[in-house]
Amino acid sequence: MKILLCGLLTLVLLCLWIFWLAFFSPRPPLTIDPAVLAGDGSTLDYCVLPVLNGSGLRAADIPKGNTPGCGYKHFPLPVLADCTEPLPPNAADIRGLWRGVSGDHVGHVERIEQCGSRRVVTAAGIIHDSGPNSAAGLTTDDMEGSVLFALGDHK
Repeated sequence: MKILLCGLLTLVLLCLWIFWLAFFSPRPPLTIDPAVLAGDGSTLDYCVLPVLNGSGLRAADIPKGNTPGCGYKHFPLPVLADCTEPLPPNAADIRGLWRGVSGDHVGHVERIEQCGSRRVVTAAGIIHDSGPNSAAGLTTDDMEGSVLFALGDHK
C-alpha cells in the first residue's frame, strides 16, 4: 500500500510540474525580426522560391525566429526571406507551402523555409527555427501557440 501511495503522489507531482511548464513557465525572449511579424505571409506566392546562390545573407546572419507570445495573430512573413546560402550537399529541398489534403491533416497549412543548414517551420500558431542563427543558438526554445486564421484564394 505504501508503494502504491508513493507512486500516486509521484504521478500527481509530475502532472502538476507539466501543467506549470505548459501554462506558467516564462516565454523565451523574442529574437525574431519585428518586420517578419508585421508583414502578411498569406499574400506571398510560394511557387516562387528564393534562389540559393550565395549572393545574399547566410543563415547564421539572420536572427532566430520564435513565436511571439502565445502565437501569431496572422501568418507572418518568411524568416529566411533574405537568405541565399545554398543547401548542404544531398539535402532534400522541401521549401514551400504545404497543405494537408487527406486524412487527419486536411486543412493543416505549414510553411517550410530552408537556407544553408537552417530550417524554419511556421504552422499552427508557432514558428520553429532550427539551425545556425545570429543569436548563436541552434534551435528555438518555444512552446506551441494557438491561432486560427483563414486562408483565401490568392491570384
